[in-house]
Amino acid sequence: MKTRKTTGKKFQPYLEIIEKIASNNITLEQETLPEILVVTTFPPRQCGIATYSQDLIKALNDHYVDSFSIKICAIENNKEQHTYTDPAVKYILNTSEPQSYKDLSKEINENKNIKIVLVQHEFGLVHETVQEFNNFLDEVQKPVSVVFHTVLPNPDEVFKANVQHILNAADSLIVMTNNAADILVRDYIVDREKIAVIAHGTHLVSHGRDAELKKQHGFEGRRILSTFGLLSSGKSIETTLDALPAIVAKNPDVLFLIIGKTHPTVVINEGEVYREFLTKKIEDLGLQNHVQFINKYVALHELLEYLQLTDIYVFSSKDPNQAVSGTFSYALSCGCPIVSTPIPHAVEVLAGDTGFTFDFGNSEQLAERINTLFADPALMEKMVLNGLHKIVHTAWENSAVSHAKVLQKTAGPGAIKLEYRNPKIKLDHIKNMTTEFGMVQFAKLNVPDLGSGYTVDDNARAMITMCMHYKKYREADSLKYIKIYLDYIGYCQQEDGTFLNYTDVNKEFTDQNTNENLEDSCGRAMWALGYLTSLAGVLPASYIEKAEAIFQKTLPLTKNMYSTRAMAFVIKGLYYYNRHVKDADTLIFMKMFADRMVQMYRHEADENWKWFEGYLTYANSVLPEALLLCYAVTGNDVYGDVAKESFNFLLSQTFDENSIKIISNRSWLVKGGKRETFGEQPIDVAYTIMALRKFHDIYKSEEYLNKMETAFNWFLGNNHLEHVIYNPCTGGCFDGLEQYSVNLNQGAESTVSYAMARLTITKYFGNGDSVYFRRKNRAAKIAALRVTE
Repeated sequence: MKTRKTTGKKFQPYLEIIEKIASNNITLEQETLPEILVVTTFPPRQCGIATYSQDLIKALNDHYVDSFSIKICAIENNKEQHTYTDPAVKYILNTSEPQSYKDLSKEINENKNIKIVLVQHEFGLVHETVQEFNNFLDEVQKPVSVVFHTVLPNPDEVFKANVQHILNAADSLIVMTNNAADILVRDYIVDREKIAVIAHGTHLVSHGRDAELKKQHGFEGRRILSTFGLLSSGKSIETTLDALPAIVAKNPDVLFLIIGKTHPTVVINEGEVYREFLTKKIEDLGLQNHVQFINKYVALHELLEYLQLTDIYVFSSKDPNQAVSGTFSYALSCGCPIVSTPIPHAVEVLAGDTGFTFDFGNSEQLAERINTLFADPALMEKMVLNGLHKIVHTAWENSAVSHAKVLQKTAGPGAIKLEYRNPKIKLDHIKNMTTEFGMVQFAKLNVPDLGSGYTVDDNARAMITMCMHYKKYREADSLKYIKIYLDYIGYCQQEDGTFLNYTDVNKEFTDQNTNENLEDSCGRAMWALGYLTSLAGVLPASYIEKAEAIFQKTLPLTKNMYSTRAMAFVIKGLYYYNRHVKDADTLIFMKMFADRMVQMYRHEADENWKWFEGYLTYANSVLPEALLLCYAVTGNDVYGDVAKESFNFLLSQTFDENSIKIISNRSWLVKGGKRETFGEQPIDVAYTIMALRKFHDIYKSEEYLNKMETAFNWFLGNNHLEHVIYNPCTGGCFDGLEQYSVNLNQGAESTVSYAMARLTITKYFGNGDSVYFRRKNRAAKIAALRVTE
């Protein structure tokens, strides 16, 4: 670890701590984390709840750090027992043995570190020992949360009394649909406030790969129908087989995939009778070339590929009381139009051009629905997009946030403290959005929309991001992208030194350049060029020379800028440029812009409105940050005072105690006006984080650091929807946070903004994998970072 010399001895104790840690002479004591015990079936057992729990537990562990330790009590019976390799499996509950319940409740009660018990409930799991299960819930002296995977309406008195016992014993309840919550309230008389609705989790995937995956799996040229799940007669696969002749008559390229092995419990009790029945029906109907069994327990990555290549997914369950289907949810999240029997989950989700339902067992109706979709590609696409918007909130990352909040509340005050884990840095989507010419402006979902063209704005930000990444990690691949973005900026610089912003897919400048004020775009280009130039000695000399030449050609023209944000961006460029090139012009321009901004501030600010303009709009934090940089270079206290005063005002408008709420892009906040809510964009969160970083560097206030962490957690679900904005699957970032949903497109601006924010916090929070980087040890790290490189 390299350190700079520092005057005085103020930080010496902290430096000694850091150096000892770095040399492994001491280790930080990690406190024991509170335990969450999950009572559930678990792999290698093959059933839906086992897979569900495995996915949920992984999501919780991936999303949080130093918050809790999840342990598992695996549910078994005398007929189905397993050897568990996951070290999290700490207990086993044999539901065939009454004593097993007593042993487990005793273990739970004696373990002071267990703060809450989460029970995954399905009636069939405890059917042998119903009374013993109820007694177990009574005997456990820890908070209990119960997840109901099935909620049956219109119960008889005996069944109702049993369920009510569970409801009364539990401290909180989780169901997966609003319909299930309504049934509990209506038929079982439970307080609605006790129930949390958390939809069955789904996996985020990268869209637009269907043709590639069809070729990879040998289905090129085929239209794919599919269904999946552990096979049993309840799936009613024969309904689809009976519909296929009418479908094949109009769509001879159709292939129906039946994905999944027979349910292990069915094999134990019945053998392969049902699969043999289906095989004979396929032969009798002459469908051998149109049906294929994938007769195995399919690994997750392979399953998601099958679903992504599916053209239409069929859900044909004949159980009208099935509350929810994980298979249905997974298919919807993979972009499949769905045709389903009207189970409550399907009726709730498929309403409003999201899919079709058909009556139980009605093959003619099913065939008609599928043929309608195949004949109308526009309708299929509409259903895909509607389905994705409805299902995206169910991503396992969001499910983890929702579950964590319920468990934290149920466990009681102070029992569980949640700390988000910072995702590992992933630049895949930035690279996917980049052609040999530049970074594409927009995306449809995660697929680059080449028709949207390119902008200096996006390529300038992308260049800064890749420079930041290369500065820290020295990955040679980043150099290629830095050069692409630098060349694009050079391409957009005109002979007179001005910049045009917009080009189309054919590299032609568009009319949009004549319809907009391009000062801000010029400012962003200057910021990016200045930042690149500051990395002399890190980046190739040819990059530095080219950036410096472009910068110098435009600099004289900036004197006529009066847009606050344009001036602020140029100041940022000058600040970084000054690190490499020391000349009088740099200071002259910085002071000129700073003086203009101070004058604007003094003209507009009053006791209740300490800002440069009569409104707060976009990229607000760039303004005080720019003045702060002028203060850092010149030492002029006026710049520092106005920077701090205006920034603190901005923070008062955008932060509450627990979260950040960016100025809405629906309507700017006008001086003396009412603030609009919702409509938050990633770029403003990113710029706030970057400004907080600079203010902390100068003033050393830990409050700025705390707010930096709070702001970054906005990307991870600390927002009004409790929804992740960063997409860890693609490495992209959703384009905006609206009132009820997120914008699923992952364009250049949002994706680069997230990456800039992630790279900005790296210095202070690392990857979030170590206790050392978290708040409890931050004091030592802050002090050390003030004097380390």
